[in-house]
Amino acid sequence: MKHDGPACCTPGRAGHAQNAATRHTPAPAVAAGCSAPAVRLEGGDFAMGSADTLAYPEDGEGPVRQVSLSPFSIDPYCVTNARFRSFADTTGHVSDAERYGASFVFGGLLPDDFPPTRAVAAAPWWREVPGADWRHPEGPHSDLTGREDHPVVHVSWNDAAAYCAWAGRRLPTEAQWEYAARGGLRGMPFPWGAELRPGGQHRMNVWNGTFPGHNTREDGYLGTCPVGAFEPNAYGLHNMTGNVWEWTADWFHPSWHATGSRQDPTGPPTGTARSLRGGSYLCHASYCRRYRVSARMANTPESSTGNIGFRCAGPPESRS
Repeated sequence: MKHDGPACCTPGRAGHAQNAATRHTPAPAVAAGCSAPAVRLEGGDFAMGSADTLAYPEDGEGPVRQVSLSPFSIDPYCVTNARFRSFADTTGHVSDAERYGASFVFGGLLPDDFPPTRAVAAAPWWREVPGADWRHPEGPHSDLTGREDHPVVHVSWNDAAAYCAWAGRRLPTEAQWEYAARGGLRGMPFPWGAELRPGGQHRMNVWNGTFPGHNTREDGYLGTCPVGAFEPNAYGLHNMTGNVWEWTADWFHPSWHATGSRQDPTGPPTGTARSLRGGSYLCHASYCRRYRVSARMANTPESSTGNIGFRCAGPPESRS
């Protein structure tokens, strides 16, 4: 059964969006803000979007259009728990999940005897867990031990923007993210090509088995995996699909890109939700095929879940 509503992938909070700059006061930028040297990409023309007939119309992946990008840089890894901890410890940043006192956790990661908590009506595998935040991914009984090199989760768009400001970086635009994820390949659904598992080899962290009740863990993981797990794409970027959804800079709109700029495009100037890219460890063909380079979805800037993270980008460079 296919569940195509956004709550299935990343449930969100509505009606509380605020400008991150008025809510957080980042410390001055530091060179160590990102976990590894950024990869410089030359930019140029590429075919953005997808004509996949099995994609979700409300997501607005199509039409396929030629886009031109200036050179830019992007990190090879998502921001890790260790790096986000350095940011929070240095700045005193309090995340949106900490402010709200709860965040959304996939029920399959909770102990069998976990007390009943509110579930998302359209996606009952999502549970709102009091005390869940980036330091406590499954609630107060959990911590980051052994997960220092995993992507930070339970971070809102506001939290990601605050981290980027501290690090002297920014979030990538959707166009930059997709260009980077494709790794130079044209028209392919995955960063490595056309097949989900080329030669039977797992190339990303997604759900294996029957969702949501049984995960075979054939790829080695139930929840998140280390940011350097699996082979990088041809640009040296890891986990551009699967593992965690990644916030981008753009406001989400299902059709803005159909008539917008083709040179260094961005989303609309305003909106109610930000765009996410890449899919997560919960993606499975039976209900969510959003583990593709062209896939996208939306969530409100203050929302947080156990499968949303981010990576940093650098400013566009001028063409010579």
